Amino acid sequence: MATELLEQIRLNGAVPRHVAVIMDGNGRWARARGKPRYEGHRAGMKAVREVIEGAVEAGVEILTLFAFSHENWQRPAREIAALMNLLERYAKKEKHELKRQGVEVHVIGEVEALPDSARASVADLIEFTRGRRTLTLILALNYGSRGELVRAARRLAQSALRGEREPAAIDEAALRAELYTAPWPDPDLLIRTSGERRLSNFLLWQMAYTELYVTPVLWPDFTRQDLFAAILDYQRRERRFGKVTV
Repeated sequence: MATELLEQIRLNGAVPRHVAVIMDGNGRWARARGKPRYEGHRAGMKAVREVIEGAVEAGVEILTLFAFSHENWQRPAREIAALMNLLERYAKKEKHELKRQGVEVHVIGEVEALPDSARASVADLIEFTRGRRTLTLILALNYGSRGELVRAARRLAQSALRGEREPAAIDEAALRAELYTAPWPDPDLLIRTSGERRLSNFLLWQMAYTELYVTPVLWPDFTRQDLFAAILDYQRRERRFGKVTV
């Protein structure tokens, strides 16, 4: 089935250049099986591998995964510790395979607030995969879009106070240049798993014209077949960006 979907994608031609994913449903997956939430997060690692491999196969250039939000610090300390441990394990276990597939890893968010060991593992992963060109993988870690916008506004204000720019000259391009995501184009497609229909403070500025795709599939059950179905749905849409089709 996945092979057939991939063939359809290739026949249709235009593939979303940048796909973003809100990986939701780990807790519900674990609860449905009578397991602790940690097991849901661990099972979700398989889905991460699936979506990365699927993105490479489909020809997606950039994949952004919402891995840990700023709001996630409000979760129980035991769960946070488990998530940080999984992050370290993923970085160490997957780095050779990511490099082999041509995946270059980047991180956005307030990474400096992560535990030292997690931050060191992520830094090693970034350096180890530097220079790969098949897929850019962006991990959003300790990320919140409102915080990102406040950070950008503060940096612009500081620049104006130093006399480096006129406040009246600050436009959309100037603000965009101060975002974490400045090096990359905005997402073409956002996928949210588990059926929830909200952005959850994720890439609010960047997704002004992003196509949204919601699936009831819980993240640990998400496969490349689900990714391909989302891309096919995207290919059937007409993106007008406020214009009228003549």
